[in-house]
Amino acid sequence: MKKKTIIAIVVLLGVAVAFYLILQNNKKENERELSLVTQENTEVAVNTAIAKKERIGSMFTVNGTFLPTATANISAEISGQIGAVYVEEGDDVKKGQVIAKLIGDKANVNMENAKANLDNAVSNLNRYEAAYKTGGVTASQLDQAKLQVENARAQYQSAQLNSGDTNVRSKMSGVVNKKMVEVGMVVAPGTSIIEVVDISLLDLKVEVDESLVSQLKLGDSVKVTPSATKKTIDGRITFIAPASNGALKFPVEISVDNSQTNLRAGMYATAMFNQKGENNVLVIPREAFVGSVSDNRVFVIKEGIAYLTEISTGINYGNKVQVNNGLNEGDVVVTSGQINLTDNTAVKVIK
Repeated sequence: MKKKTIIAIVVLLGVAVAFYLILQNNKKENERELSLVTQENTEVAVNTAIAKKERIGSMFTVNGTFLPTATANISAEISGQIGAVYVEEGDDVKKGQVIAKLIGDKANVNMENAKANLDNAVSNLNRYEAAYKTGGVTASQLDQAKLQVENARAQYQSAQLNSGDTNVRSKMSGVVNKKMVEVGMVVAPGTSIIEVVDISLLDLKVEVDESLVSQLKLGDSVKVTPSATKKTIDGRITFIAPASNGALKFPVEISVDNSQTNLRAGMYATAMFNQKGENNVLVIPREAFVGSVSDNRVFVIKEGIAYLTEISTGINYGNKVQVNNGLNEGDVVVTSGQINLTDNTAVKVIK
């Protein structure tokens, strides 16, 4: 009896151990499958491209901003009260056109007083000259009378100028960009009345890399594409800076005809320069950059992990950008999906 009991206990223990081992094995299998599912769910889908060396053609592009060829603040030349302003913002003006008038009552009174003083001084001089002939006055008194006439004449001429200055005239042709005063305001000499800009010609200001600026010459023809119109127009280089701006970039200005006034100062445009072709230039797609190209950051994929990487860039070739440092030929960079990535993120490459 005892023997049968022992055998039964041993059998039950064996069954229990076998059942426990099966449960443990199933648990490990479930954990493994759950880990795989979790890993698959945390992978971010991305598109990629390979950093490679290419021969670059004879064009490179640089973005810039249009500036007016000339800007002038038209100011009052005497103090006074604004009596009238004849232009509004956006109006065309010509050089010499009267754009405002100061109240000239005081200036006119000063001119009349100066004229009366001059007439009186001339009358006195005539009497002194007649008296000098008869010995009634000395030569010194006659000279003094002549000096008084000269002083009075100078004061009268000055008063005439001040009286004429009540008309404020534009010193250049262009468009009124700003009006700084209203009727009734009191202004001092030099107070700006309006700002006039000339946009019949526009200067596209860009910054060119040091490796390319030596290939440019004053007078070179440049194709310019304004972002507002998307129509390519002709421009000409009018200025190349003799010194860099501190970031190894050289300011360059390109003059563009705007006689139809389709463009405005402050608009963006892209300049397309001719350049000698180059071999073995390491490039990546423009869309690989996180943020803008100037941020110089891309995600590089290594063994299924995306790493945020700082790089150094060179020439912008439009849809491709030269890489000077930070990447090697064959490195895989993310071109879409960066918005979902942070440094050291698992990724799943779609293409």
